[in-house]
Amino acid sequence: MRVRPRRSVLYMPGANARALEKAQSLPADALILDLEDSVSPESKTAARDMVCSVVKQGGYGRREIVIRPNALETAWGTSDFLAAASVTPDAILIPKVAHPGDIISAAKILKSVNAPEKTRLWAMVETPSAISYAREIAAVAKDPENRLTCLVMGTNDLLKESRARAQGDRFAVVPWLAMTIVAARANGLDVIDGVYNEFKDETGFRAECEHGKTLGMDGKTLIHPSQVAPCNDIFSPTAKEVSWSRKIIKAFNQSQNSAKGVITVDGKMVERLHLAMAQRTVAIASAVKEIDDWF
Repeated sequence: MRVRPRRSVLYMPGANARALEKAQSLPADALILDLEDSVSPESKTAARDMVCSVVKQGGYGRREIVIRPNALETAWGTSDFLAAASVTPDAILIPKVAHPGDIISAAKILKSVNAPEKTRLWAMVETPSAISYAREIAAVAKDPENRLTCLVMGTNDLLKESRARAQGDRFAVVPWLAMTIVAARANGLDVIDGVYNEFKDETGFRAECEHGKTLGMDGKTLIHPSQVAPCNDIFSPTAKEVSWSRKIIKAFNQSQNSAKGVITVDGKMVERLHLAMAQRTVAIASAVKEIDDWF
């Protein structure tokens, strides 16, 4: 099983040359080079040129490089999207997704410019419409032509648009997160949790990471480099989880168990669904070790 960890996904403002350079030394699994929310209207064109230049130059190593353009319906959107496709990032993150057609249209543009298969599509889930259509949006991934790989929660925008209250227990947010996770899993997609705004509050940040992991998130979007290390720590499989997973795999690999659907491991009933979970845990742990060793 080959997987790609997406524990820490750090937003980097596309208009900030120093930040884009610093990102080359940060141990984040993925970087979102942003042309949208973090860039003022008067800086949009310069930011686009700068981001495309640094992506083309390289230097980001094993980090997954994602460009977030402005929405296609904006004055900058089409130029952003075409420029991003021309420098072949690992993915383009589509903002303000409202319905499945937004993904399909983006995929058609990539095909029309002969963008390599390497460049995938990620989708921001940040509008009430996106939550309403979460199942249909995720389902476009069934057609490989649509390139959809990952959903990213935009919790700040969802709170704004829904007029819900932002509280520490994320009471209002949990239904949106859960709906998106279920839709994603039904279609083989990863899901990345929204940002934690109080970047100096490590205790609160860790608690929210644990909350997201409990819900089933693959990782978390970040707004500050100081959040990378604790995020990687929490979203990595623990030594105990890896050890238990290896026991399950070893037990099912024994000849007397190879055809069984249910076995006993250390006095616990274990089914083949647990084997699949164990294999993914070990694969993630192995991939994490490769990345961490590289850093």
